[in-house]
Order: sequence, then C-alpha cells, then structure tokens
Amino acid sequence: MTGSFDYAEFSTRNIGFVTTDEQARLRNSTIFVCGTGGMGGACVMALARAGVGGLILSDIDAFEISNLNRQAFAFLDTMNRHKAEATRDVCLTINPEMRITVHNAEWVDHVEEAVQESAIVVNGTDDLGASLLLYRTARKFGKSVIDAYASPLPSIYVTKAGDPMPEERLGYPTQGTDWRNLTDDQRHQAFLREAEYVILNSSSRHHIDLDLAGEVAAGKRSRMSFAPMVLTTGNLMAYEALAGALGRPQGADCRGWFFNPYDGRVERPRNKLVASLLRPVIRRFLNKMMA
Repeated sequence: MTGSFDYAEFSTRNIGFVTTDEQARLRNSTIFVCGTGGMGGACVMALARAGVGGLILSDIDAFEISNLNRQAFAFLDTMNRHKAEATRDVCLTINPEMRITVHNAEWVDHVEEAVQESAIVVNGTDDLGASLLLYRTARKFGKSVIDAYASPLPSIYVTKAGDPMPEERLGYPTQGTDWRNLTDDQRHQAFLREAEYVILNSSSRHHIDLDLAGEVAAGKRSRMSFAPMVLTTGNLMAYEALAGALGRPQGADCRGWFFNPYDGRVERPRNKLVASLLRPVIRRFLNKMMA
C-alpha cells in the first residue's frame, strides 16, 4: 500500500489554494487535536486530506452508536473502538505516510510534550477540565488554540498565547482552580456563561428547540448535536489550523464568529456597551429556559 502512494500526486489538486512550498510545509507540520469525536474528528479528516503530515491525537472515549449521526470517523466497523486509535487507522488509509501519535486517557501526562511539538492546537473536547488544561498549557508554551462554542450554529474562535482564555474572557468561576479539582457547580456555571455568550452574540436561539435546550442547560438531558453543524464547524477549525501551520493570518480572533447557514450570513459579537445592556435580559431568558 505504501509503495503505491505518491504524496505529490495525492496533493496535486491542493496547489492553487496553497503553493508548492506551502504544501511541503504542511507535509512537515504537526497539529495536536485533543478530542477526535465530533468537531475534532471533522477537523482531522480535513487536515489529513489537506496533506498535513503529522498529527497528535487524543481522546478518552470509544465510538458508540449515537456518534454515527455526526462523527466523521464513526462507522459500524469502528464501534467500540478507541476514537483516537480508529481515527489514526482511517487517516493512514488516506495518507499512509502520516506521522500519527495517539494518546488515550493518559494524554494529560503528555500534554506539554504534545503542545510543544505542534504548530497549533485544536480543542475538540467537550470537558471543561480538559479544556482548561489545554489552554493553560498552550499559553505556557506560546501556542494558539482553535476552538468552537457549544452552539446550534457553526462557530470558530482562535485564542493566541497573549489573548484572554475562555475562562477569563467569559468569566468562568474556575480561575485559580486546578483543572482536576473542579466542582459540579463550577462546571455548571461555566456552561451557563458560555450559553449566555452564544445567545447574546448569535441568533442560535431561533434555530433550536428551546424547551429541549432548557433541559440541556439544566443538566436533564445530553447536548443535542447535528451533522451539518458539527462537520461545518470542524472544517472551519481546519481552515484556522492550516492557516496557523502555514503562518498565515488567522481568520478569527479570540472572540470568534458564528456562521448562520439558514440566512447565509456571518454573525459577529456585539460591541461591549450593547452586550452589557442586554446581558441581564439574556440571563433572565436562560433562567426561564431552565425553569
């Protein structure tokens, strides 16, 4: 299989979007994707097909039936397999020359090494503690993190080492707390701060069942997820990861933006004055949803 593969032929149609020198740079680049399920998996698929030569993949879960509705590497023959390992194996059927390191639950013991070795970091995990560890480590080593909001609309934001991290920018009650010692209340309050930001700065509330969303916010049901939203978000992440690996300007900043496919427009954060005036209204709306 390896003998019949030719990287130049594989990547030939990329040229024009990237230069030959940039394609060579992608081939020599390594990107760390933490969480290879939904958005992270979609991002990995795009990176692999774009010709990125090195990936560090981490995940703690195995694929299950409920993942089939949206996760790029979830197939019947990957059910019950560790997500990062199954993702690696599929990537190697695309480009057998890829250099792929896989971590399971022990990824936290290798996070500093993974961040240092990577051109840029992609946060595909939905766990608050894991996200805090990833962001704090990335800041320590001067690396950018690509992320998305827990939103019904595709979204993207890029936090550089000098930018406020989400826990600072969104006001999570986690600052100064070790990522391993988070309380249930801290997790819940952090989720509400993110939900508040999403509702305040996008039209997301118009594109989802609010009764079910209220149950999610109240912790009564699992988060809803939909293939077009997840796959689109993963591809937005891939664009930013490729830009970071190539040293191109990032399209998104640490506040990011939302893509509204229903109306064909980009929704950007409100200015601070308008946001401060609307925030109490949004908080009452959230409380009503969860009641």
